Amino acid sequence: MVKPVILAVDDEPAVLGAIVRDLRREYGGRYRVLSSDTAAAALSTLETLAERRDPVAMVISDQRMPNLEGVEMLERAMPLAPGAKRVLLTAYADTQAAIDAINRVGLDYYFMKPWDPPDELLYPVVDDLLHDWASVARLPWRGIRVAGSRWSRPAHQVRSFLAKQRVPFLWFDVDADPSVRAEVEAAAGGALKLPTVFFPDGRALVQPDDRRLAAELGLHTEVEGPFYDVAVVGAGPAGMAAAVYAAAEGLSCLVVEREAPGGLAATAPRIDNYLGFPTGISGRDLTSRAVSQAQRLGAEIVSARCVTGLRAEDPYRYVTLDDGSEVACHALVLASGAEFRLLDVPGARERVGSGIYYGTSHGDRALLEGEVVAVIGGGNAAAEAALFLARSCERVHLLVRGAKPVASSYLLDEIESTPNVEVHLETRVTGALGEDRLQALEVHGADGPGRLEVAAAFVYIGVRPA
Repeated sequence: MVKPVILAVDDEPAVLGAIVRDLRREYGGRYRVLSSDTAAAALSTLETLAERRDPVAMVISDQRMPNLEGVEMLERAMPLAPGAKRVLLTAYADTQAAIDAINRVGLDYYFMKPWDPPDELLYPVVDDLLHDWASVARLPWRGIRVAGSRWSRPAHQVRSFLAKQRVPFLWFDVDADPSVRAEVEAAAGGALKLPTVFFPDGRALVQPDDRRLAAELGLHTEVEGPFYDVAVVGAGPAGMAAAVYAAAEGLSCLVVEREAPGGLAATAPRIDNYLGFPTGISGRDLTSRAVSQAQRLGAEIVSARCVTGLRAEDPYRYVTLDDGSEVACHALVLASGAEFRLLDVPGARERVGSGIYYGTSHGDRALLEGEVVAVIGGGNAAAEAALFLARSCERVHLLVRGAKPVASSYLLDEIESTPNVEVHLETRVTGALGEDRLQALEVHGADGPGRLEVAAAFVYIGVRPA
């Protein structure tokens, strides 16, 4: 995130140097303190900042300057930095001009020269003004942006990959923002190709797959050596534990993961049964800790790479990667984990990523704020997902196939006390309906067949070995 700007303007070099020195000493860690020695130069600087969409928190100007006085300069600066706090530096003779400027340009404060000592006469006022500005300012995002259609399966894949890699990003829906749509078309030579990933340096990736996206993000996607003491296939909790134990013993260790470290555990909103975390931990946090621990001990983790073959030629084992290359090792650990069991009803497979989801994330929850959704399943994972989604969704329907949920009692107690979670017992999903996305579920409950209008359904009906 770019630092907001404080701009100081004064035509007297000694005064300008003093105000810049004092401001940088106190605020240089959080703000960029810029200076201009004329009103014209200050307005030019503000024009450049506006074109770059850099936030301006405050403009401090001397009143008496040649060609353009401070009040006039602040007035012309208003459309260039509309939210910035406006402050005037005055001599005693200019007090009335400063008072008049309160109504004319919405002046926030005026300082009498000199302002020494700044700890008493400058910083307390500037602190208050910057606090007021920060409380309402919307700072521009300087990270990765993802543009696509809300219900697009490829867009969901990109969002999911970035979330699993713990890469922060902003999501933009081209159907809701014409300016983003135009930017996407420009990146693809006039065509609308989705999703498109924009990087802070101006690069754009059009319809990237996981491996290309990982490479552009600077993630570790290439194996460094031809031989390791231990190779681990899979970077879920079991694979990461094997890597930690091997690396801690001084063994060279390679971990190969086809998506991102964490496996299914990374999609869990909360994990309550992992040793050492009495109040629970999110799957994302647990994954982050495991990766940091393994890397600190020397393990090499390669993401977005598939293992396509294995063979043994004693005393070595060989792992074949998706580009045809091989890695040899003494010991091979297969920790390929499990995959979500798929919902096998008409219409479900076609809508995966466009209303049917396996696992939940903060990004999914944000996109579904205020919507009605369903969670399918009756175990702990389903109950945790329902509680997680209930924080932002209008209503969560928990569809349980059996006569009662099999989730732990503490989760059932939480669900019972959460008013926007509705539990449907003895309810089977028989179909998924919608045009280009999920719009309703066909269900068969205790009262017979029915239809449930939902924007999305999250499936937790068990897992199968991968």
